[in-house]
Amino acid sequence: MGKEQTVASAIGAVALPIFEFLYGEGTAVMGAVIAVAFFIGMDWLSGSAASRKDKTYASHYGIDGVFRTFFMLLLPAGGHFLDNIMSSPGILFGILVAGLLHHTIKSMTANAIRAGWADWLPVGILEKVTVWVESEIESKIDRAFKRQIDRNSSH
Repeated sequence: MGKEQTVASAIGAVALPIFEFLYGEGTAVMGAVIAVAFFIGMDWLSGSAASRKDKTYASHYGIDGVFRTFFMLLLPAGGHFLDNIMSSPGILFGILVAGLLHHTIKSMTANAIRAGWADWLPVGILEKVTVWVESEIESKIDRAFKRQIDRNSSH
C-alpha cells in the first residue's frame, strides 16, 4: 500500500465514523447530506458571483457565511440525534434535510439570476425541484409516521 492509499485509508477511518455518528448510516443518509453540502456550495458560488456583480460583496458577510454553513450542516445531525431519542425512523433528519434543500436551492436560484446566469439555467426546473423535494420528503415523513404508529400499536 502506497503512502497516498495509507493517508486516504486513515482519513476514511476517522471521517466515516464521525459522519455516521452525526447523521446516521446508509446510502440515503450519505446522499442527503452530500446533496445539502453540494447545493450549499452552489449557493456560495452563485452568491459570490451575484454580490460581485451588484457590488454588494462584503468580507464580513462571507465570514459570517462560514458560521451559517457550519450551522446548516449541523441541523440534520440534530435531527438525527432527536430521531434516536424518540426511536423514529429518520423523520426529523428528513424534515431538516428537506427544509435545507428547499431553502438552499431557492437561494441558489435567486443568486444565479442576480449574477446574470438566468439565460443558462433551467429556472423553471429548479423551481419544480424545490417543490418536489418538499413534497417528496413530506410523503416519506408521512409514511414513516404511519409505520411508527403501526409498529407501536402492534406492541
